Amino acid sequence: MKYHYHLKVKLCTFLNLSIPIFFLSCLLAHGQSNEQKVNLYVDNLFEITKIMVSDVTPPTGASRFYAYSNLGAYAVLNKPQRINRSLISALNQNLTIKYPDTGDIDSTFTAIYSMLGVGKGIMPSGKQLSSAQEILIKKYRSNNWISKKVLQNSISFADSVSKQVLVFSKSDGYGKLSALPRYAPANEPGTWYPTPPAYLGAIDPEWRTIRTFYIKDLKQFKPLSPVPFSMDSTSSFYKLTKEVYDTTKVLNTEKRLIANFWDCNPFMVSYSGHMAIGLKKISPGGHWINITGIACKKSGISFNEVVEVHTLVATGLHDAFISCWEEKYDSDRIRPETVINRYVDQKWRPILQTPPFPEYTSGHSVISRTSAVLLTSYFGDHFSYTDTSEEYFGLPPRKFTSFLQASEEAAISRLYGGIHYRDAIEEGIKQGEKIANFIIKQIYSSPPLSSK
Repeated sequence: MKYHYHLKVKLCTFLNLSIPIFFLSCLLAHGQSNEQKVNLYVDNLFEITKIMVSDVTPPTGASRFYAYSNLGAYAVLNKPQRINRSLISALNQNLTIKYPDTGDIDSTFTAIYSMLGVGKGIMPSGKQLSSAQEILIKKYRSNNWISKKVLQNSISFADSVSKQVLVFSKSDGYGKLSALPRYAPANEPGTWYPTPPAYLGAIDPEWRTIRTFYIKDLKQFKPLSPVPFSMDSTSSFYKLTKEVYDTTKVLNTEKRLIANFWDCNPFMVSYSGHMAIGLKKISPGGHWINITGIACKKSGISFNEVVEVHTLVATGLHDAFISCWEEKYDSDRIRPETVINRYVDQKWRPILQTPPFPEYTSGHSVISRTSAVLLTSYFGDHFSYTDTSEEYFGLPPRKFTSFLQASEEAAISRLYGGIHYRDAIEEGIKQGEKIANFIIKQIYSSPPLSSK
């Protein structure tokens, strides 16, 4: 298929050629298997996910945290020696890391420790990751994977790199969001309005101002305009609304499972009497980061490739959310729940709880397709896997024959769940696909790194 760019072959050449001699000496000196290294990376990244779930991190913010945390690990392995090209060279804004001269380090330990270090510094409750760093140290020492001197060198190296990545993150505009004008509902026909049960305010209306990693012009990924609002029974919008209403009325068990499996709504609230209870869930980006880990474990790729593909997906998610959020607040489209309650059935509720931001385009459709195309470019068209991402949240696993199939299911789940119209889903898929293909092209066309 057209998505299979063999990114693994073309992009990862540097992984076998560019690691400095002191990295290789440490890799060869210890008995740690590649499987153990990969498991350590995926497991420690999930520690970051758990903190995001606990903090009820919005999907937008989660994508940013994943991007910079993985970039912290990738930067450790990206020391420019004999690298032909890399993800970093494709970024819009130059990220120059000054690597310390610490002596011998263990590159696997250093990459994971740096990832945790960035997470610790970038998330509101990130300090909790200090315990994950301590556990990582104990594991390495108890298994004799690292000497005391190399451990000290590795921690020093990781701290230096993670601090530089954190400095880079602070220039992306995130710190200025709170000073920007607040969003207020327009209260005009067809525009977004807070939805039950919590009637939360709109999340991250100015996310478009955050610096992208690869996208240079957000207008390049503008979807078609949404179907105009009209409750005339002959209008296209009315038909879209009726489809949502009718679909949720006749859902079978399988479609309900699909809706809940891809729910990924960190804002879900349940009420018991007068008490509001937050039901914590993984974000859409977190779900695809977990899929990335599943694919890495199954494929048996090297640790360095694992870091690379996670960074590719995470930075892609970041840009996809920015593109999607720009459209959401440009079109400011009303949610099905609001329309149906006002004009069709006051008591109707969607299967899923409506998230607190405008409807068009479907965020899960956009980011799922972006992730699926990026993963397909790395692992191939027909990579089958079992997605266990939601087991942690009490849902059974699902099997997929490809990443693209999974992205299609994630997209249609929004119709089954009653939270999106069909045009938002279909245009969201197209938007996400364009973004992923652009990112791949940017990586291929990025200039070689100079050897210094």
